[in-house]
Amino acid sequence: MAEAVFLNLINNKNLESRFKVDSAGLIGYHAGESPDERTVRTCLKHDVPIKHFARKIIKQDFLDFNYILCMDNSNLRELMKIQSKVKVNGPKAIVKLFGEYDPLGVKIIEGEYQKMSSSIYFVLIVTRCSEAFLQSLGIENELP
Repeated sequence: MAEAVFLNLINNKNLESRFKVDSAGLIGYHAGESPDERTVRTCLKHDVPIKHFARKIIKQDFLDFNYILCMDNSNLRELMKIQSKVKVNGPKAIVKLFGEYDPLGVKIIEGEYQKMSSSIYFVLIVTRCSEAFLQSLGIENELP
């Protein structure tokens, strides 16, 4: 869902050519599968197009992407372990909690179907973080 929300944001700002965006999980159990139907319903309810097939993160991702953002400390620790094993010219990606960009300070973004009371809350947090992340890159200031 976070990928879909961010892609929707950059598409609406005509910035899609400036980004390579993908999402991946730490476990490949659902690799090749479509998003959960509840996630699809929530995105469509908020006019956020979603099309993605699950995949597991790989070491190459730390060289191919500038940022790898995650939702909680457990994922952050695991990503840092994987990144530490990337040896080719050192890791390129900055690994951070996505919530570090939340202007309201929600650093840990829990799964929308785990502890959140509603998927709308999740969409709002991810939207705030996406907008703040984009602002942190200073790209909007470059627009004519």
